[in-house]
Amino acid sequence: MTIESLEQLYRDRYPRFLRLALATVGSREAAADVVQEAFARAIRHRDEFRGEGSLESWIWRMVINTGRTQQKRGRRRAELERSQDLASSNGHAEPWPELRAAAAALPERQRQALFLRHYADLDYEQIGEVLGIARGTVSASLHAAHRSLRETLEGARA
Repeated sequence: MTIESLEQLYRDRYPRFLRLALATVGSREAAADVVQEAFARAIRHRDEFRGEGSLESWIWRMVINTGRTQQKRGRRRAELERSQDLASSNGHAEPWPELRAAAAALPERQRQALFLRHYADLDYEQIGEVLGIARGTVSASLHAAHRSLRETLEGARA
């Protein structure tokens, strides 16, 4: 893998990487930092890429891990205080607070699969590759996440 291939992937997929990071960390500035750091790590550690999966999947994993690291350092803003950036970045109306709170409460694997599917627009195979899980596990995780969100939102309406 070359630096040029990473640069091309960055140019081609930056908006998608940014959407995932934004959904994870909650602010455009923090999300941009996550994507920049993920690519910086990829460049520094490019000799560790074994080619077992696609380069893009390796970068998705880096974005997820970098976002998780940022969360652990306490730089993440409260998930319930997401800015309008989320709505403007993906063309969807900003989800209501109950949905944001329900998504934040999901188990990590379910939340990551949900974000990769709906913010990064990855298919089940790609999500499995990024998270290192089988396609069936992706399907089950997404099903459980959707069920949990639906139950939470139905309970909030009652």
